[in-house]
Amino acid sequence: MQELTTTRHNPQIDPFTNVWGWEISVYLFIGGLVAGLMILTGYFLLKGRHKNKESIVNYVPLLNILFLSLGMGALFLDLEHKLFVWRLYTTFQIASPMSWGAWILILVYPVLFVTNLLNPPAIITNNIKIVSTWTKKLNSKESYIKTISYFSLVLGIMLGIYTGVLLSTMGSRPLWNTSILWVLFLLSGLSAAAAFGHMIAKDVYEREFLAKADNSFLITEFVAIVLMLLSLMSSSQAHAQGALLLLGGPFTATFWTFVVGTGIIIPLIIQTLAVTHRIKHTPVAPLLVIAGGLILRFIIVAAGQYSHYMNAHFQ
Repeated sequence: MQELTTTRHNPQIDPFTNVWGWEISVYLFIGGLVAGLMILTGYFLLKGRHKNKESIVNYVPLLNILFLSLGMGALFLDLEHKLFVWRLYTTFQIASPMSWGAWILILVYPVLFVTNLLNPPAIITNNIKIVSTWTKKLNSKESYIKTISYFSLVLGIMLGIYTGVLLSTMGSRPLWNTSILWVLFLLSGLSAAAAFGHMIAKDVYEREFLAKADNSFLITEFVAIVLMLLSLMSSSQAHAQGALLLLGGPFTATFWTFVVGTGIIIPLIIQTLAVTHRIKHTPVAPLLVIAGGLILRFIIVAAGQYSHYMNAHFQ
């Protein structure tokens, strides 16, 4: 990822310009979504839900491969030296979030592939004998299923945490430089995953379970937002100025309207009514949650770029 110079504070300058492009925000959102879906998949596998042909664990892993590939494509588009991306895999820097992320993503793909082998599409098993053989073998022992579920859970958590740590380690950006950011991104990814899951779930039990889970994630995500802002406000002056970008600054209206209002509060109300059987389940709430999660990344990335020590606003 290339780092761009941030414009100095000027009321005439649009704060959403001259920042990292849309690619990084999309990459962080998709990474969080995939992480959340992997965690939910691992949980459902431990509960034996894969035995139900209508369970989301039988088709979400394939979607995860597609989603992750789109996210990696967005990241690739943002790279300044695209032809040298392979150098990330010639070494491992334990103190580098980018190095961790590169290797985590490489490990995620085989886990998703093996998870898909538990119940691949019939058209594949009927025509590719080796796939059918491995499917039978993996399903022959519960220990294999548990091993896959543990890998899915652990790598999902690592991937979700990484999307936040990638930004929070950048001390030159006060808004990002908080230990709560990775918690917020992990919870947001879980919320988006649960919302997506109960939107496409065919099984009634899973649909209701994921809606209830998403309500819990939304509440916890809101708490994480509050704690992050309080943490920033009680830190250095630069950190407090970063928080003020979301508390009266140029990003305030967008953040509280689209992330908190339509991305958390409204879906929480709708889903609470749905799980208490006062209204029917509707795709409106999960779509709002997913949109809110995406907008969260756009705002955090843009506001973080704006909250630069070289900015006159922070001097």
